[in-house]
Amino acid sequence: MRPLFVLGDLRIAPDNNRKIVLTPFSSGLLAWYFVAVWGAGYVATKIGLQYAPPFTFLSLRFAFGLLCLLPVVLVWRPRWPKDRRELGHLAVAGLLMHAVQLGGSHYAQYLGMSAGVAALIIACQPLFTAVIVSGWMNERLATRQWAGVVIGLAGVALVVWHKIDIREVTLGSLAGTLVALAGVTAAVLYQRAFSPRADLKAAAVVQFAVSLVVLAPLAVLVEDFAVRNTRELWTAIAFLVIFASILGVSVLNFLMRHGEAARVSSMMYLPPVFAVVLEAAMFGVVPSGLALAGIAVTCAGVAMTVWSRRWKSSISSS
Repeated sequence: MRPLFVLGDLRIAPDNNRKIVLTPFSSGLLAWYFVAVWGAGYVATKIGLQYAPPFTFLSLRFAFGLLCLLPVVLVWRPRWPKDRRELGHLAVAGLLMHAVQLGGSHYAQYLGMSAGVAALIIACQPLFTAVIVSGWMNERLATRQWAGVVIGLAGVALVVWHKIDIREVTLGSLAGTLVALAGVTAAVLYQRAFSPRADLKAAAVVQFAVSLVVLAPLAVLVEDFAVRNTRELWTAIAFLVIFASILGVSVLNFLMRHGEAARVSSMMYLPPVFAVVLEAAMFGVVPSGLALAGIAVTCAGVAMTVWSRRWKSSISSS
């Protein structure tokens, strides 16, 4: 799967035997579903963290995810890793993607960072991936894409500096998002290099399981596995597992298999915008004018980096 984004780099080869033909309306509707559910995921996380601290919340999420995946893998048999080496690569990618990335971003929100700012910083992953693949993987970036990297990072710096200045972002929450950003960038590059064609269902099971094994003991030792058992908590977990992790990834998989990679990659700067709007509607967290300007600049930079019809690479589309 290309592009390299938050979901990892499971490369999905086009399926030329499929008879399904997507109309512009249907493909657009599916792409917007993915953008909306991914942006809403940050707000759902904010809700869930009111009732369980991060490691505990993630442990419940991955346990529930495994329960949901059980009937899926029993009905639609996945292609499991054929040896320990392949299994190990999936496990490492899963720990980077889920334990490190989600652990960092969840703790950032738990320490007070808004869902919109967390989404904005992590949405810069394509910018960092662009720099890495250009510097160490011999992939050329167009001038416009280099400009996008600079503009995107300048926008993030503007938002973060402003939030620190007015004490809406602490150094702890900023560190959490930077850990998350490093985790997701490392995860997509690692999976691209070592398990690019893993079965999506098998990868989900393996990665949820290893993340649960690592995070559950931390939840007990660090957080005493403190849970306020509420309807809001389980609604947030159900939304994140069913609508984001399972249906959202399935929609992305479907679009990639039917030649819509360009459409999806060109919209990947929108989830932070959706998160900001939803957070304002639900929690009354309205960004200042300076923060809105920084968000707009960042989104423009990410769009310039990932949206290029001429440049065929792991950051745009194939």
